[in-house]
Amino acid sequence: MIPADEGRALAGAASVQPVGPGRFSAHLSPIYTVVGHPHGGYLQCVIASAALAGANDEGSAHTDVTAITTNYVNAPNVGTVELRVDVRRVGRGVTFVYAALYQHEVLVTESVITLGALHVDSPVRYQEAVAPDVAPLDKCRQSTVSDDVNIMRVVDVRLDPTVTGWWNGQLSTQGEVLGWLRLDDGEAAWTPWSLLLASDALPPATAPLGSSGWVPTLQLTSYVRRVPTSEWLRARQWAVVIADGLVDQRCELFDDAGQLVTSSTQIAMVRLPVGH
Repeated sequence: MIPADEGRALAGAASVQPVGPGRFSAHLSPIYTVVGHPHGGYLQCVIASAALAGANDEGSAHTDVTAITTNYVNAPNVGTVELRVDVRRVGRGVTFVYAALYQHEVLVTESVITLGALHVDSPVRYQEAVAPDVAPLDKCRQSTVSDDVNIMRVVDVRLDPTVTGWWNGQLSTQGEVLGWLRLDDGEAAWTPWSLLLASDALPPATAPLGSSGWVPTLQLTSYVRRVPTSEWLRARQWAVVIADGLVDQRCELFDDAGQLVTSSTQIAMVRLPVGH
């Protein structure tokens, strides 16, 4: 049983400490895990912490990760990891960083990161994405905490009842989940940095189709576009195509102003019942 407060605050659980030029260490928390392995969005927060620290050491003034693509080469365990950061270019409007995460000298993830600066008061010139129609919070169903999905201890997920039939064994023909997300780590609301966790926090869009077991991400790309203005984010995640044991999945998150704050796309492995 994990103590309620151990590693709960994301800022601490995803923090890094310098150990040398371009080198950082971190301790992966047991709270931010799925089926015993550190969660993919959480790992992106750890990687972002190292990228921002490394870029700052090289004179970058950019404070936000605006894009990150991560390849999940191996599944890490809870515990100490090392991050190796290479700042490729510090520009006026953008900084480019490469980061690799190792555990026991084994490559776990590698990421390319774009840093920039986001501002609360900057105008939105154009937005094609539309916030989805989601049932009110009091009508939605809350995802429950389980020993297999510890991350639900720190992310409050409320799903629209129209997409939760699979909880009771009623499968759908639509690979989509809709709902609300709130960071519940006891310390902070959503920030551009913690949106990297939010971009991978919904249940798999394959769950309504009957996918079984873990749906491990192979590659995840997250784009952070706005500073969120609300505690709750309106969320939609959907499967674009499933073939050859892989799912192409997209996610969009909106704040209460209807602004797209982050989006993501990922390729993950998936198992579905025979005939589905």
